Amino acid sequence: MTHDATHPRILVLEDEVDIARLICNGLDGYGFRCEHHQTGRRFLQMARQSPPDLAIVDLGLPDMDGMQVIRELQEHSPCAVLILTGRNDVTDRVLGLELGADDYLVKPFEPRELVARVRSILRRYLRSAEASDAAASPGIAVFSGWRFDLGRHMLITPDGREVSVSATEASMLTALLKSPNRILTREQLIGERDIDPYDRSVDVRISRLRRKLEDDPQNPALIKTVYGAGYLFCSSVSWE
Repeated sequence: MTHDATHPRILVLEDEVDIARLICNGLDGYGFRCEHHQTGRRFLQMARQSPPDLAIVDLGLPDMDGMQVIRELQEHSPCAVLILTGRNDVTDRVLGLELGADDYLVKPFEPRELVARVRSILRRYLRSAEASDAAASPGIAVFSGWRFDLGRHMLITPDGREVSVSATEASMLTALLKSPNRILTREQLIGERDIDPYDRSVDVRISRLRRKLEDDPQNPALIKTVYGAGYLFCSSVSWE
């Protein structure tokens, strides 16, 4: 299939050539532009040169740990991330989400499920970008001494330090800021109608936002859990 620059670009980090070929061939058939690398260092180098729309990352690599790759990727070249790995441990799944991954798929996988998950992640990112564009004016939320720059996905602390958030975290925080003092369901926060009841991705990202915003994340004052209902942002919000 031929591609142009309008097709999403995907970087694939996978040291097993046969699996990488399966991933790339499956996505290529749906119009995605895939670029495969076998080592974490080369993958990060290419991501810095040209950040992809989405990264598919294996955790078991010959030169470095996949979690470290995700950490460095989100620090220097933030993008959507799908972990695709043979590790099926809950700890790995949670750690990956805490580092900024958007989804976690275990090998062996069904290629059609991979395509569906890639599409779902990219839809979320598109909605986040559209929300940022729509909110370009006003584009800065002010609350409890904090400022949040929607266009840059950047929090500014009361003492002036900058703290970056991932695109998915920015989308969730924007939803909270636009509906202060109202309960939002997990579905409203992530923009998906059907969420698996065991899907912890929303809760993990709320936890990450709390660690960035709260003095005591275990006893949050800004983002409160309303058990059985969702989350509540407890602050007045003004816009600039």
